[in-house]
Amino acid sequence: MRDILTPRRVRGVEILDSPDVDPRIVTRSLADVARANALFGGTSSALGEVREALKEVPRDATLLDVGTGLGDIPCRAREEARRSGVDLTTIGLDSALELVSASRSSLDFSVCADALHLPFRENSIDIVMCSQVLHHFAGREAAELLREMDRVARVRVVVSDLRRSWIAAAGLWLLSFPLRFHAVSRHDGVVSVMRGFTPDELADTVHEAIARRPVAHRRRAFRVTTSWAPVHR
Repeated sequence: MRDILTPRRVRGVEILDSPDVDPRIVTRSLADVARANALFGGTSSALGEVREALKEVPRDATLLDVGTGLGDIPCRAREEARRSGVDLTTIGLDSALELVSASRSSLDFSVCADALHLPFRENSIDIVMCSQVLHHFAGREAAELLREMDRVARVRVVVSDLRRSWIAAAGLWLLSFPLRFHAVSRHDGVVSVMRGFTPDELADTVHEAIARRPVAHRRRAFRVTTSWAPVHR
């Protein structure tokens, strides 16, 4: 029986998915996303999975963040790694050139490329992750993204995303006003929540892509995460 607080999944249309959006709006909206990550659990949820992965990597390790935006999460992951005695080289990848330029100052490397065709060799990056990116893809494209991440990862693949809920959608809408989020951030944020996953849906999506069903975790503030050792490991 479906939870009454969990709406049916709706694809919707996110404004930032259009290639014609003003780059200034893209950068401003992604700054709102970074703030929301810090305030509402996006960063801590992703780091919860990264923290476990850091136990398995060498002392000199690499992390690729697919769809990095402004690079806020891999930047925090590098700080977390330092506390664990790991020197983590951070690589941010995004298809938007303006975001690659914006993240360059905070990350070790920034790459402009297609998430469905990662420009890295098989088994070449210790941790490959994406945060609030998978919900932008559906069907075969979602599977291709996960397979590409799995192909490139050496030690661990990490996926963090939104957990769909009426409460999350309404809360984001209401809080976006006192936080002075851009109107595009407000709109796309609600659409993103409605595109989000339940834990079972996230596990099913991974299973359909790589024929392996990882454990998906409910995280605070309506987040869901999962991670797994790459299939070729």
